[in-house]
Amino acid sequence: MAPMEPWQRVWIDAETYTQDIHSYINCTDCHQGQAVDDMEAAHEGMIASPGAEAATTCGNCHTDVTPDSLNSLHSTLAGYDTAIYARSAPENHAVLEDMESYHCNNCHATCGDCHVSQPVSVGGGLLSGHDFVETPPMSNTCTACHGSRVKNEYYGLNEGLPADVHFRERMGCTDCHTGAEMHGTDVDAAHRYDGLAEPSCISCHEDQVGVGSGIEQHEIHGTETVSCQVCHSVAYTSCVNCHVERTEDDIPFYSIEEHSIDFYIGLNPLQNAERPYEYTTLRHVPIDIDSFSFYGDDLLSNFDARATWVYATPHNIQRNTPQTESCTSCHGNDEYFLTQAVVAAEELAANQSVMVDGAPPLPAEYADRAQAQPEEVAPAAGSDDGFWGDAPPATPAPADDFWGGAAAQPTTEATESADAFWGNS
Repeated sequence: MAPMEPWQRVWIDAETYTQDIHSYINCTDCHQGQAVDDMEAAHEGMIASPGAEAATTCGNCHTDVTPDSLNSLHSTLAGYDTAIYARSAPENHAVLEDMESYHCNNCHATCGDCHVSQPVSVGGGLLSGHDFVETPPMSNTCTACHGSRVKNEYYGLNEGLPADVHFRERMGCTDCHTGAEMHGTDVDAAHRYDGLAEPSCISCHEDQVGVGSGIEQHEIHGTETVSCQVCHSVAYTSCVNCHVERTEDDIPFYSIEEHSIDFYIGLNPLQNAERPYEYTTLRHVPIDIDSFSFYGDDLLSNFDARATWVYATPHNIQRNTPQTESCTSCHGNDEYFLTQAVVAAEELAANQSVMVDGAPPLPAEYADRAQAQPEEVAPAAGSDDGFWGDAPPATPAPADDFWGGAAAQPTTEATESADAFWGNS
């Protein structure tokens, strides 16, 4: 995204704002301060980000959303705590919470970070002259925070890898991730993969999944062998580690040594009724035993209690991938599997539950077909590449929709540049 000029970050478009229902609320009702002509006095006691006090600001009107939102993973550090505490011990939790106050607290979103302004992580600034944006614009909010992995995968910004097929159909985050999900409505989650598997591929592709789909590969694998991403993702980002520190001036910073673009299949660590498959895609998270050593020694004393290669749902879905080229692309081919040879020696103990000895062999009844090329699959109606089955073509979006005013016809062409696609992003 192009950086905003300082004046742009705080400029209120009075003409636009007067059309917003929030214009009927006095500024001081949310921002506090004083409604007087003296600038210095006017700003005494002002709250720059009322969304940070949502219970007494947004919550006064939005009683159906705010209570759940305040306890959602967008607002709390429950997801981090679940992972970090599992690797630590109770006597270290206070120190780790102090660490989080410097490095984690500001990363989580208030109501305003999605509906009024850009997140601080990308420089902040009002989205639309203080207009309240009901559906947050993807490039200025969602991928502003979820950038290094989700954005690059979804937009096709990882070199040599195509954009997600849903992106090429001009689908935005909120086409799959509903407002209820983002606000944590009726959800008590301690991690983003707790509870229901929502959104789910089956939500849109129910007729194309598992036995009865009429798709040979799906008939064979059913719904309990592999997750959809095992066959339909391409390579994605794994980060080796992350270390947090503070400068002599007490400014927090972090450093990541390296990352890799790879693809690995392993045992499903979350196997349950919602996620029944045996194999799934795994991604290395940015953690090692010394990640928080600036704050104390041996803070992750139970480091091996949680895998460093974790359940992943990459946002780079393709109909055809290297895995779908033939049966032996996966069967008998260790290249795509998380084996001991892939995992760092110091992390072998932590990852015993997700590693495999090797790729599963090709079942005997399919051995005779191993050398044969898969038959050409004819594109299904309503799609250029057949991925969408017999779903109708996408409908052009209105000018004031999620995409920030773009009213172009949908396209299935991969986008060369996110900037070209998003206009001013």
